[in-house]
Amino acid sequence: MTHRCTPLLACILACCLLTGCRRDPGEQLLLDFWAMGAEGENIQPLLPGFARRHPEITVRVQTVPWGAAHDLLLTAFAGGSSPDLCQLGNTWIPEFAAIGAIRPLDPFLADSTLRPGDYFPGIWETNCIGGRVYGIPWYVDTRLLFYRSDLLAAAGYPRPPRDWGEWLDLSRRLVQQQPGRYALFLSTIFNDWQVPAILILQNGGRLLRENDCYGAFSEPATLAALRYYITFFHDSLAVINMSEVANIFQGFSEGVFSMMVTGPWNVSEMRKRMPGLSGRWSTAPLPAGRNRASVAGGASLVLFEKCRHPEAAWKFIRYLSEVETQQAFFSLTRDLPAVRAAWHTPEIENDRETGAFYRQLETAMPTPRIAEWEQVAVKMQEHLEQVIYRRMSLEEAVVKLDRDVDRILEKRRWLLARDLL
Repeated sequence: MTHRCTPLLACILACCLLTGCRRDPGEQLLLDFWAMGAEGENIQPLLPGFARRHPEITVRVQTVPWGAAHDLLLTAFAGGSSPDLCQLGNTWIPEFAAIGAIRPLDPFLADSTLRPGDYFPGIWETNCIGGRVYGIPWYVDTRLLFYRSDLLAAAGYPRPPRDWGEWLDLSRRLVQQQPGRYALFLSTIFNDWQVPAILILQNGGRLLRENDCYGAFSEPATLAALRYYITFFHDSLAVINMSEVANIFQGFSEGVFSMMVTGPWNVSEMRKRMPGLSGRWSTAPLPAGRNRASVAGGASLVLFEKCRHPEAAWKFIRYLSEVETQQAFFSLTRDLPAVRAAWHTPEIENDRETGAFYRQLETAMPTPRIAEWEQVAVKMQEHLEQVIYRRMSLEEAVVKLDRDVDRILEKRRWLLARDLL
């Protein structure tokens, strides 16, 4: 028996299909947003402003500890329970893009007033993988020189050192003037790979070579930068044993060391923990090598591939990227705004210690944008620690480091050789 579709039935079916594709105007959209640490705790005051503008969208924030965030996000993606959008450390973006966990944002950017020129160039580049944009910078960081202006002046430096030669000269003067103390605290042997990476970039060296497929740590410019870095430890200019420093704030306050390289999160900590040092410390861009490069750090906002409401999630990203929202977020967290225009507010412009970060961020550069970078960075840290403690020579260490890095990147080479990456 043949069933024929009558005009009335066809009309009913068409109406059902059309209404099924539309969202009920009264339907509430729920976005799950994962944020890390203090950012997750402090974003709540910004949500009412978004809700007033978009009452149909509810943003549910889940705060995730930074130490567990990477593995939790990977597990959630593998199990099909990833959030709609989240905050992602910018060195993680290549890894999450490579496994298809996050989606390109180019379709949204095509119809948006948001432009790359709104951001620090190196920061924006950390979000670009294979010609596509996977994240929008939320807040930024890099490393600066924190220094005791009173102790530097006593050593004949009324201003911070401007280049590598002055930095080493000042360090020697400080140690000669204060026997048993140090000039510098460098956190590399305490789980921070950024200082040697910065010095390599400042010397015109490379971290990786040949399309980021092999280690470049044995190359002359890179080796020279690492030798300069190791000098601070081997000449007893920088702290080696953390047991000599109860904590960095106390060590800085008591003059155990006069300078340290650290990030913006410690500006507010310094003021809170050391009110008695007000006026006797400040910050400055890092002393320059061949250039003033630094490493681009911070976190970006990304959409997961399985985001249920991508248009709504993009509206939230746009809201968090507005100048006024960025300024309000700085007031809440002291996280440095990713949008350059947001720096033009008295709260930041009148803040001498924070203002130096702007100058350094203008020259920040991305680390290699590959999924394996975190593994490479850990290996670099491990091998340099062996040199610092004089367990092997620097020349021996870089050969072994290049060999280990080449092994880490073996899969990358295999995929590239077959046009699979």
